[in-house]
Amino acid sequence: MATSQTQHHVHAEMDHGQPMSAEKSAHSHVMQPVTPVESQAAHSAHGSEQAMHATHSESLSNGEHAHHADHTGHEDMFRRRFWGSLLLSLPVLLYTPMLQMWLGFRLPEFTGSQWVAPLFSIIVFVYGGVPFIQMAVPEVRNRQPGMMLLISLAISVSFAYSLATMFLNLGEGFFWELVTLIDIMLLGHWIETRSVRQASGALNELAKLMPDSAEQILPDGRVHTVPVATLKTGDLVLVRPGASIPADGQVVEGESDVNEAMITGESLPVRKAPGVKVIGGSIVGDSSLRVRVSATGEQTALAGIMR
Repeated sequence: MATSQTQHHVHAEMDHGQPMSAEKSAHSHVMQPVTPVESQAAHSAHGSEQAMHATHSESLSNGEHAHHADHTGHEDMFRRRFWGSLLLSLPVLLYTPMLQMWLGFRLPEFTGSQWVAPLFSIIVFVYGGVPFIQMAVPEVRNRQPGMMLLISLAISVSFAYSLATMFLNLGEGFFWELVTLIDIMLLGHWIETRSVRQASGALNELAKLMPDSAEQILPDGRVHTVPVATLKTGDLVLVRPGASIPADGQVVEGESDVNEAMITGESLPVRKAPGVKVIGGSIVGDSSLRVRVSATGEQTALAGIMR
């Protein structure tokens, strides 16, 4: 119970972002040798530790992986505007003489039917094309031209020329090409932002694999609960049954099956014995292991996968 309360106190300070002083740290950690009774008690407290993993994964995602932005808003916008623009594009396609000739059909004409394609093209341009122009503005402002600027130039030139053909003798306009180009770009960016969101979700799941604390074994055999970020190469840690290995390392003592499915894809647990390497983030089975840390932080296999 004392060990569980101490771990809760340590995590509370970590979550508030306040580093502990040396004096506070000395009073916050309970140092005692490992006994079977304590092992069973710590195993029972493992459920409460897992609830703290969300905070650790959130801080990891917001810190080291801050460049993976949330694209949910853009995804919804592109999906909604794609379907809207697609429906608005149908009258333009149906009242384009060239497409009627190619497909062998002819719609009855009525007063003002020649304005159907231009009017609906304007609506599609404003509804589906203007967002690309708005997202191209920062590219121009930062002098870093990219895809949004390229799309904006394509649809703007096509739109301006097509409008000019209505008042000047310049030939046929590109109204149906304009609306189909906008539709295709909206569809492509909808698919792209959805893929980015799914990849970001996978990164968050990977971040949850790494525990937020570790039980470091001191030279005299006592156990010291420390944040994973403070581990160094060569440290000896105790990993209890059902817990996640806090860093890459090599088994020094103990034997256990380890679940590496989320990291390697291997569905069956892998037997680990002294001298065998283990991967940080994998889950120990029914027996505890003593692991000598060989890689921490950005040097771990899990960090490499996330990069």
